Amino acid sequence: MTEHPNAVLLLFLAVALAFPLGMIGVAALWARVFQRAKPGALKNSIYECGVAPTGDSWIQFKAHYYLYAILFLIFDVEVVFLLPFSVAFTGLPAGALLAMLVFILLLAEGLVWAWHRGHLEWK
Repeated sequence: MTEHPNAVLLLFLAVALAFPLGMIGVAALWARVFQRAKPGALKNSIYECGVAPTGDSWIQFKAHYYLYAILFLIFDVEVVFLLPFSVAFTGLPAGALLAMLVFILLLAEGLVWAWHRGHLEWK
């Protein structure tokens, strides 16, 4: 009797589905049998780092912080790409230099754009 060529894949798929579903079932059974529901005001209250909640939970968050983070990530990635290029600069062809110049010019253009639009001003 010969095995089907995809029998191993079907076995892996069955185990990959059965294991997490089995764990979820065991956890649900455990919660139903051993854990009693004890709802109350203290148990249902919000817990944040040991500080009692006070005031309104809705706060206005400035979107400029996200813009600063995105700009930091863009220019941080620039350094990640420039470091290997600078280490291997002498062994690379002229096309690599041209590609890196285009990369730097695009990033410089983005920096000038952000500066011109006033996104780099701390508000």
